[in-house]
Amino acid sequence: MQPMTVQEIASAVGGEWQDPRADVPAVTAVSTDSRRIAPGCLFLPWVGEKFDGHDFIDAALSAGAAGCLCARLPKVLRADKFYIKVDDTRLALKALAAAYRDKFQIPFVQITGSVGKTTTKEVVASVLGAKYRTLKTPENFNNDIGTPLTLLGLGPEHQAAVIETGMNHFGEIRYLGEMVRPDIAIISNIGDAHIEYLGSREGILQAKCEILENLKEGGTLILNGDDALLNTVESKFTTLRCGQSEHCDVRVTDIADHGVEGITCTVVTKRDTYALSIPAPGEHMAYSASMAVAVGEVLGLGHEEIVRGVAAYEPAGSRMRVLRLREGRIILDDCYNANPQSVTAALEVLAKTDCDRRVAVLGDMGELGALTDQAHYNMGALAAMLGIDFVVAIGTKAAKIADGTAQSGGAVLHFATKEEAAAELAQQLGPHTAMLVKASHAMHFGELVAELQHRYD
Repeated sequence: MQPMTVQEIASAVGGEWQDPRADVPAVTAVSTDSRRIAPGCLFLPWVGEKFDGHDFIDAALSAGAAGCLCARLPKVLRADKFYIKVDDTRLALKALAAAYRDKFQIPFVQITGSVGKTTTKEVVASVLGAKYRTLKTPENFNNDIGTPLTLLGLGPEHQAAVIETGMNHFGEIRYLGEMVRPDIAIISNIGDAHIEYLGSREGILQAKCEILENLKEGGTLILNGDDALLNTVESKFTTLRCGQSEHCDVRVTDIADHGVEGITCTVVTKRDTYALSIPAPGEHMAYSASMAVAVGEVLGLGHEEIVRGVAAYEPAGSRMRVLRLREGRIILDDCYNANPQSVTAALEVLAKTDCDRRVAVLGDMGELGALTDQAHYNMGALAAMLGIDFVVAIGTKAAKIADGTAQSGGAVLHFATKEEAAAELAQQLGPHTAMLVKASHAMHFGELVAELQHRYD
């Protein structure tokens, strides 16, 4: 973060600086966590359903914060610290990030979508990184805390920014977009994630299209051209559709699946033809790569830079991370999150993995509303139809996965908790076995992956 004076901060957030004085140094960092304080930073107390960061202001200041924004002033104000009074700390963080973002005249790319946001963010950032020093959203810090903190991480060295934005309610993409104000907006697809809160896929489309409201004049909209709902989107912006369909402006052809080694494909645009090698499994990776090609062309990258950037992609976190263990064991660690579309893609990767035996460890998928039972049943049935040798279903909702597998002729065991399943998983992961581990983040299946990795590494 570039230095901001206390006066600049107070002006940006519309706050009142208590007892102003002349000797206060500029702020070069912002924290919302009193346990993670950098010396001289600004502490912003976050208010949640079950906690209030205002209770930790004194702890943050004692840990080295230079001052704080607060909606509730402490009873005693320290003379060596500064305090800026605001009405709402959440809105103050948004205002601060928006004002700070205005300091940078660089291209901003904002990404949303039901599935593959993080993967697309990583591929786009990898491509832009072949030419520009690029800031990207760390991990999946894509909400109303993560997005402003990411923007506040911009520095003079950055030449481009790729910002991932997530949502599960109407208005959230609009809220985040008011900070990002992108030059390029990407919608990766429309799926069933968060349908519990948005009512239908049409509702999800409406929520995702809020990204258009803050796309800059003359900006570019990039869409999945093989998504039926996204093909209904019309806008005043230059629109590039990416996919395998004939109408796509950025056309994917000749996809070759090389299992866990990744895929190769050809991407054809009006300007050029790119032979791409993507070092991650799953044909769905071609969509993220084609969108990265589109961004690269818009922002002036050359042919070699785009090809090299795609080839340099590395998956973030537990997103189809391939772990090779002793005696030919393979874990497909894709347990960061799950919805019907991502589970389908992951099962297809597992089915094509070259090994003697294939095991799918599938857990609960969240926020599916009325689709919950049928969606879980369908995933179990799909695993059986794809010829997966064994399914371990874990969780209350995953009982339907077990039903779908068994009634489709597959072999399956169901466990209520991951702790109950742990011993069985260790037995199932035999030599020359590939095991997919997939569930919504709330299931914490990363603990299972870590345990198996420790056992067989």
